[in-house]
Amino acid sequence: MRKLRALWMRLTGLFGSGNADGEFSAELESHLAMHVEDGVRGGLSTEEARRRALIQLGGLEQAKIAYRERQGLPWFETFWQDVRFGVRMLAKSPAFTIVAVLTLALGIGANTALFSVVSGVLLNPLPYLHADELVTVHASKQNFTEGSISYPNFRDWQRDNKTLTALAVSRGTGYNMTGMGDAEEIRAELVSSDFFPLLGVKPVIGRLFAPHEDEIGREPLVMISEGFWARKFGSRPDVLGKVLTLDGRNYTIVGVLPGSFNLAINNFRSADLYVPLGQFQNPALNDRAAGLGIHGIARLKPGVTPEQAQADMQQVSEQLEKVYPEEDQGIRAKVVPFQYAMVRDVKPLLLILMGAVGFVLLIACVNIANLLLVRSNVRAQEFAVRSALGAGRARLLRQLLTESLMLSLTGGLLGLVLASLGTRVILQLLPRQLPRAAEIHMSGMVLSFTLLVSLAAGTLFGLMPCFKVFRQNLQDTLKEGGRGAGGARHRAQNWLVVFQMATTLVLLVGAGLMIRSMERLSAVDTGLRPHGVLMFGLQAPSSMVGSSPEATREYLRDANARIAGAPGVEAVSFSWAALPMQSDDEQLFWLDGEPKPQNENAMHWGIRYIVEPGYLKTMGIPLLKGRFFASSDDEHAPRAVVIDDVFARKFFGNNDPIGKRVYLEQFEDGPATVIGVVGHVNQWGLDNDAVNPLRAEVYQAMMQLPPQQLGLVLMGMDVVLRSKYNADAAFQSVHNVITDMNHEQVVYNPQTLDSVIAGTIAGQRFSMILLAAFAGTALLLASIGMYGVISYLVAQHAREIGVRMALGADRRDVFRWVLTRGGRLAVVGASVGIVTALGLTQVMGSFSVLLYGVRAYDPWTMLGVIALLMLVALAACYLPARRAMRIDPMQVLRTE
Repeated sequence: MRKLRALWMRLTGLFGSGNADGEFSAELESHLAMHVEDGVRGGLSTEEARRRALIQLGGLEQAKIAYRERQGLPWFETFWQDVRFGVRMLAKSPAFTIVAVLTLALGIGANTALFSVVSGVLLNPLPYLHADELVTVHASKQNFTEGSISYPNFRDWQRDNKTLTALAVSRGTGYNMTGMGDAEEIRAELVSSDFFPLLGVKPVIGRLFAPHEDEIGREPLVMISEGFWARKFGSRPDVLGKVLTLDGRNYTIVGVLPGSFNLAINNFRSADLYVPLGQFQNPALNDRAAGLGIHGIARLKPGVTPEQAQADMQQVSEQLEKVYPEEDQGIRAKVVPFQYAMVRDVKPLLLILMGAVGFVLLIACVNIANLLLVRSNVRAQEFAVRSALGAGRARLLRQLLTESLMLSLTGGLLGLVLASLGTRVILQLLPRQLPRAAEIHMSGMVLSFTLLVSLAAGTLFGLMPCFKVFRQNLQDTLKEGGRGAGGARHRAQNWLVVFQMATTLVLLVGAGLMIRSMERLSAVDTGLRPHGVLMFGLQAPSSMVGSSPEATREYLRDANARIAGAPGVEAVSFSWAALPMQSDDEQLFWLDGEPKPQNENAMHWGIRYIVEPGYLKTMGIPLLKGRFFASSDDEHAPRAVVIDDVFARKFFGNNDPIGKRVYLEQFEDGPATVIGVVGHVNQWGLDNDAVNPLRAEVYQAMMQLPPQQLGLVLMGMDVVLRSKYNADAAFQSVHNVITDMNHEQVVYNPQTLDSVIAGTIAGQRFSMILLAAFAGTALLLASIGMYGVISYLVAQHAREIGVRMALGADRRDVFRWVLTRGGRLAVVGASVGIVTALGLTQVMGSFSVLLYGVRAYDPWTMLGVIALLMLVALAACYLPARRAMRIDPMQVLRTE
């Protein structure tokens, strides 16, 4: 109770200190007067009696201070005094305050904006129950370490494993929906029954799929997304039990999934419809050797690590290989931690960008530290006088740190505004494949980060002038009257400029390497002539599903002829299976003269394109030898294939491949003959194609597909066409033709080939833009820092320059002297920076997603950025040098 009473007395003393101080001062004066009267009565003079009374009382001011410390909260009072004094000092120098706050806002805002991305993508907990237990599951096979899983293998893995609580799979698809207005293509996901329970997802209304409802031959059911529910049914609760007509079949709605559900991994995409996997209308679904784009997700049992699950699944797949030696030879389960699978492609990029923007903040702090060092020279006499009057180092340190923290917190508040705008810009620049992009926002974690960065920045740049003040000689400073000249005093500022230059060079090198990488990527020969090429999806009318092969071929010929006759169309082709840089499909084969392999995994692999005669002209692929398909290469003609030059070199060496024969795995009635060789197409993108193990490409005529596969074409194919019109006009023209042909046909997802190619390097473009922006900001701040230091140097040496000019020094010598001083700092900074950059760029080079076709120590990049840095440094010195040239020696001498 005594401590609480003392605290209450201090609080009341804090807010009522004015009256209490007056009463104590009056009482103290009364005691002093009585002591003086006693001394005078004892025979002392009035002056001597007062002196002895003050000694006896211990000094009036000291007594008042001791009283205040007992009655109030002295630390808060002195802090409040520091704040008020700091506000006055900053208000006296508005130009300095504005520059400092804006500089900090720029640095803190950039850091906050990028941290919001890092927080949303890498740091925020995943929105799933016990997300640390989740793993993705794939099939490791020839050419693919994380390939797709066959449906029978999935069932066996699900049954035989001992380390997983649940294992589920999914596969993207699309449906032609009719009966609800115009026919439209609806994005869908085929899932197994365990998929949603495994993730802890609960329906908004209705139910999830029950066990065994995902098996082949079960009743057609569908779950719809909350967005689809609102869009098509007005969020009415009576949606359960209603029927959707998809690809001509009726599916019963059993539940609605929440709109917040989004599984951000590469093999899954959010959809409007979710259908049991057993409803997949592909005859190969029950083929143990067919992956069909199916990938898995699993939940580990409590206490099980991903490594233990991998070992368990390895044993399961090895056992299946013994049971099914033909289909499962070489097939192994691959277990990958879920969060790693989600962010592995973007994590290195984001961390490097975070380091780069951290450098920008450091440069901003160094700029403010330099300005504060200049102010400390101007305020040197103030600090000396305060020290002479009894202010200790701790008191001066607290005052200076208070001022710097006020600057940094103000800059942090303004930085939040800039970060909010910057985050919107970053979201516009983000590559579409960035996971968890919807979770990027100004969260509490981001605000805490901004506060910590602001406090750290204020402390960092506020300490340097403190150290300088503490090193000052009190008597010398008072004698100089605050002039503060002395060459040694520039040393700290010079080293700060060197640090700025070195750090800026590191950022410039990183940005330069990214720019050079983008130049190299832009120059990559894709094997295509993309300008003017439009691509879109086409689904045949639902009434065509299940048609005879003859009717299917007739439909394809008719549709092709109608599209080819649309205004502006120069060439057109249907395409199925693989499509460059978008989807892949593999062809298994063996060469004529080789014994038939024991199983499919022992066959050769190639990328398969199912196309029509107009494909080559449409895509601009060069014909190197022989011929391409003609309309005569139909179901009645001998089976023919066209191969690319990579296929020819790999399998036929220097021999002429024309006329050679290959056996295609899906045909049992004989081989196909090679009729032509075309140029290689970059199937795997601009940066990955050259290093992918699967590059050989084989083209087949669509009309020669076997009946089972021909029927699948109607459920979704690609149309590629070359048009004289722009993309919007060309698509509208073709859309009208297709709709007139049959209103139940669906065209969807139009995109240009140029945009597809650009999308493959979206990540590199994003990092290049941000790194270039950070490097440009750093260069601007470094030039401002150089300008400030050289300007201060000229001001401090004005007397020396004036005397030299009075003694005959040429103005050009003065100009050269100033530029030399700045140039030396830039050279030292560049030297330090280039050594640092050589080390840090090795980190960039270790990530294949960042650099392409350029070494981490590319000499042209190094020379270019050094030249740019020196040019900017000399430009920053130009105005101070011109000012030095205009110094009037007579005016300087009169002043002295």
